Amino acid sequence: MTSTRITRRQLLSLAGLGAAGVALAGCMPSGGAAAGPSAAPSGLAAGSFTPADFSFSSWSLTEQAAAPAIKALLDGYRAKQKKVTVTEVSFPYNEYFKQLMLQVRGGQFTGAAHVDVAWLASLAAVGKLQDVSSLTKGRDYTDAALKAARFDGVQYGFPWTIGAIGLVANSELLTKAGIDEFPTTIDDYEAALKKLKGLGNGLIPYAASTKAAQLKDILIWMQTFGSPLVKDGKVAIGDDESVEAVTWYKSLYDQGLIAADVDRFDARSLFSQGRTAIYDDAPVGRSAVTKDSPDKDLDSKLVAYARPVLKKGDTPRALVWGGAIVVVGDDKGARTAADFGQWATSDLDAVLGDYKQRGLPPVTTKALASDEVTADAFGTQFAERITKTATTNPFWVYPQYAQIETVVAERVQAVLVGQQSPKDAMAQAGEAAQKLIG
Repeated sequence: MTSTRITRRQLLSLAGLGAAGVALAGCMPSGGAAAGPSAAPSGLAAGSFTPADFSFSSWSLTEQAAAPAIKALLDGYRAKQKKVTVTEVSFPYNEYFKQLMLQVRGGQFTGAAHVDVAWLASLAAVGKLQDVSSLTKGRDYTDAALKAARFDGVQYGFPWTIGAIGLVANSELLTKAGIDEFPTTIDDYEAALKKLKGLGNGLIPYAASTKAAQLKDILIWMQTFGSPLVKDGKVAIGDDESVEAVTWYKSLYDQGLIAADVDRFDARSLFSQGRTAIYDDAPVGRSAVTKDSPDKDLDSKLVAYARPVLKKGDTPRALVWGGAIVVVGDDKGARTAADFGQWATSDLDAVLGDYKQRGLPPVTTKALASDEVTADAFGTQFAERITKTATTNPFWVYPQYAQIETVVAERVQAVLVGQQSPKDAMAQAGEAAQKLIG
């Protein structure tokens, strides 16, 4: 999968930070035969409605940094619809998708749900999501954002934020290690990590994901080494490139350049405390790492960098990341849940209020062009260096994508702890993943 390059001027005028969606539009999940059947939703109608109570689910309600912003948004809607009660539902991110799917399947959850755009195929296959297309028309969403929350031609979600996941570094630590320019190739990156390790004091050079729950991050490194992950409808993991990527990752582990038992939230904590110099995150991580850091100047030291490439001339790889609000079920609260989703993601005051607290790339043209967004130096830097070359995970079009990522992660974990060779582990991972998609 390729990504169209866009210019700095286009980034600033169309996105500031997250409308690198122009570059992503052609790469968003669009469904197809591989996704399996799903019930055709009847769709929610625009126009007047009778407000009713509903539930809202989000993993962000469990996160110290993000929860205040989400609660403020909910309070804002409660003030708008004074007689409506919004029940909050939450699970930690690493458990969220599984728990939400169980509750949706079992009819235990209805209402509005905050979801990762990667989950749309799986959730749509259950047949309980509403078509909200009539409520997204004329709301100023960018085309790329709308496409990100669409599956098989159906607008299942209100896009909330679209960006990417890339490398975030502490510029002060890089300078102390004598790294004047961030490395652009894998070999130079490893050399830089060794310099960082030389700073001592138990510093973890790169807080890469090593816990199975977050080891899906290895997929973007596989792509960096040249693996397509999926080719002609067949899983490519097990090819020479994926084996080489995992072999390299294992070498970082053995050299102490990455550490054991780290996931995204551990990495944020380590970065916040100055115990690591580099980690992977989306722009949302900024508020998480700076809020409670003992370094009150940490925000000024945050720098976003393109992922190193295998050889000069390659395009840096990054993973599209985005969130949406979907409406589950057709009970009397569904239309109000949809009204909340529309308001939270497209009302300019609501969007900019949320942006002020979380710094997430918004999805409407007016919000992207606002002074609050265009003046954000880190956000613009992130878009220019990372988001503009981001592509989607090719497994997202399959309802079984979460299981695919799990079987790959488990085999990579086995490599890291020395239970399997990279070649054997990736062969098994590829075979298991292929069985899941048929």
